[in-house]
Amino acid sequence: MDSESEIEEAVELLKQMGLKEYEARCFVALTRLSGGTAKEVSEVSDVPRTRVYDAVRVLETEGLVEVQHSNPRVFRAISVGEAVDTLLDRFELKTEKLGETLRGLGSATPDEDAEVRHEVWTLADGRAIANRTYRLIDDADREVALVVDSEAFKDGKLVESLSSALDRGVEVFVGTAEEDLRDDIRENLPEAEVFVSHVEALTDPSNFPEDDTRITRMVLIDGETFLVSSFRDTGGGGSDEHAVFGKGFNNGLVALMRRLVSDSLQTGSDD
Repeated sequence: MDSESEIEEAVELLKQMGLKEYEARCFVALTRLSGGTAKEVSEVSDVPRTRVYDAVRVLETEGLVEVQHSNPRVFRAISVGEAVDTLLDRFELKTEKLGETLRGLGSATPDEDAEVRHEVWTLADGRAIANRTYRLIDDADREVALVVDSEAFKDGKLVESLSSALDRGVEVFVGTAEEDLRDDIRENLPEAEVFVSHVEALTDPSNFPEDDTRITRMVLIDGETFLVSSFRDTGGGGSDEHAVFGKGFNNGLVALMRRLVSDSLQTGSDD
């Protein structure tokens, strides 16, 4: 990645963290300068000089920039580590406030329609899918059955959620077709029951040479809620991940998942 591309990526990420265009560009410029006047910041950032003052004033208010009140004034960005911590704290506060606000909203659905017995939904984005997986495991009362590949199991938070479930007395069953991964699972989750997954015919892309979609995880919670996620490499370093999520004991897809997992547990014991 060339320098110009890195600058544009940094600007876009800062905008996603809540900064406006000129604020982001000025901050990126100041991280590249040991200190600079409005004229110097303008030259490096391509922000009009008259707008640099407004942008830096906001950055100072946010605690991201220091100001030396000389003539002319000199601006300096705080260290990258401090800036990341400051932006993260602000982002976390905003997300916490958002959660409180959304949870406090009244329902727009009549009470009699609030409970849906059979649901099937789709979900995109790897991080959102991972977070849904954690939430499902955290909400489990009796049993978690998980079929997973090595890439998904690298997620430390997944191991934490499964460990927490075991601590609550929830039975945890983890299956995979990969022998080395079964050893890793036993090492990280010694109280879980590890089994040989017999759905590898569905999860192994080598069995489907014209289909490069890889099944990354299958989760069944308390026999009545499931999630199946798939991953596809889109080339050029990009990827695309989607999941299907469903609930309801008599839901056909949930029933299919129960039977697949049950069959693997009965025939795939790895003790």
